[in-house]
Amino acid sequence: MLSARLPGLHLSSKTSRPVTIKQSVVICKASRDVASSNAKHQVMSTSAKLASATCGLALAASLCLPGVSMARPEGVNRPDLLPKEQTPVIDVAGFLTPSEEARIRAEIESLELDTGFKLRVLAQNYPETPGKAIADYWGVGDDTIVFVADPSFGDILNFNVGGLVDLEVPRRFWGALAGKYGNKFYWQEKGENESILNAVSAIDTCLREPQGRFKCTQVQGEFGEKDSKGPISDRIGKLFGN
Repeated sequence: MLSARLPGLHLSSKTSRPVTIKQSVVICKASRDVASSNAKHQVMSTSAKLASATCGLALAASLCLPGVSMARPEGVNRPDLLPKEQTPVIDVAGFLTPSEEARIRAEIESLELDTGFKLRVLAQNYPETPGKAIADYWGVGDDTIVFVADPSFGDILNFNVGGLVDLEVPRRFWGALAGKYGNKFYWQEKGENESILNAVSAIDTCLREPQGRFKCTQVQGEFGEKDSKGPISDRIGKLFGN
């Protein structure tokens, strides 16, 4: 069984038989120094069940880098910060424009329709976050990727990956993605919105690639640098003038 922590997100643990427990894996934050030295990104590993009725998802922070020890922030539960209507994108930090949110929603909805995988995006600045309230709101499960964009602790990209997704996508992809678009130097120069947009597009491309040993071995380049293999990306680009 695998469990996860996201910056700001605590997961409660309940053990059960492997066939019934939900699995998740967190790919820890990538730092520029670790990426440049080809150090491996660590993966937290204990048993966990997403969407636990008692705690579910809550906020915490952990850089998960060798030799780094830091305090764990208090958990947050702010359902008042959740949208009234169901949406796969929640931006409580105001990083995205309305058109950017719409583009991401369209890409996520098409990806889910075509592949069955659920990508959910939460943009936040800890402690301003709905925290563990998102577990029930989104119904997080084995087929879900929870992408938390939070620059509060330096790097911005954090991923909680469900068990079925973990079987589909090699773990090194998430570390490479965080290293490319999540490092502090990138988002401070390009903006938080660019980190989020490019990461979503790269995930879309990865999950649409055919099965095989080369699946998700590369992280898609920035918009305009390399077209997404996901057909929705071209349509969305035209729709929003990109």
